[in-house]
Amino acid sequence: MSQVLVTGGAGYIGSHVVRKLGDAGYDVITYDNGSTGFAERLTCGRLILGDVSDYKKLRQVFHDYDIDSVLHFAASIVVPDSIKSPLAYYINNTGNTLNLLQVCQEFKVKHLVFSSTAAVYGEPGELPISESSPTMPINPYGRSKLMSEWMIRDYSQASELRHLILRYFNVAGANLSIPVGKSSSNTTHLIKVACQAALGRRSAIEIFGTDFPTPDGTCIRDYIHVEDLAQAHLGALRYLESGGRSDILNCGYGHGYSVREVIDAVKQVSGVGFSVVEGSPRLGDPACVVAETSRIRSVLRWEPTHDNLYDIVRTAYAWEQQTS
Repeated sequence: MSQVLVTGGAGYIGSHVVRKLGDAGYDVITYDNGSTGFAERLTCGRLILGDVSDYKKLRQVFHDYDIDSVLHFAASIVVPDSIKSPLAYYINNTGNTLNLLQVCQEFKVKHLVFSSTAAVYGEPGELPISESSPTMPINPYGRSKLMSEWMIRDYSQASELRHLILRYFNVAGANLSIPVGKSSSNTTHLIKVACQAALGRRSAIEIFGTDFPTPDGTCIRDYIHVEDLAQAHLGALRYLESGGRSDILNCGYGHGYSVREVIDAVKQVSGVGFSVVEGSPRLGDPACVVAETSRIRSVLRWEPTHDNLYDIVRTAYAWEQQTS
């Protein structure tokens, strides 16, 4: 079996996917710069430390190994940071994807699975959001990812590369048997922040906006457990290997929870009544983002097994407890 390269494979989502690939018998090479990834997360394959911006080193990896397929996770993902430092996001997300595609072209890589985001949709004009919904991102993070999608699609049309672009909604939870969870120190992810507050690592949690046009006034998001997302990546690679055509697929559950609902779930799971303060909305936050998921279920025959807010929160909270 040819080898699979996973960029950013030591990160939160990437490491879950690497484990799935290894369990399925793939020979996995993880290429990661260590900025947000951890070597101890990897349960199989080999790790090569390097940045996707390092064209020479990246090319050497393709030269040394029989890379047939690539799963591309390496990216910057914090929306507020992208607004403060937009050029850094275009360099790391868009520019480095171009680097990767150029190497894929030289070595005639056949399959690419790309880690994208629901941020490409921006403020949705329709709900739930389908893959054919307009893409009008409202922050540099979303724009940097959409530009990467365009490059992948254009190159795929001009070559034999087939790709699947997976647009993630809000990823959360953890695999407690490895264990692997969300470890970023500057996280803005609601579930992680709420779990930290429950454990006393934050004095309070802030709700950014309480007058959105939603039932309780707070933002609604479609949360997907990282294990279900990892299974979708395994299915995506197998689909391409079996001759599947290039496509774009939403990765979510098709329903959402508000900020207040998530906070209440964390309080119930933890048994801790931590402080909550109400603040102003953040720039670039849509009111409601929920996926239409019929395509991924049909194309990949994907059936999630963790579609439950309390399951997501329970594993996320248990992970935070283990890291104390």
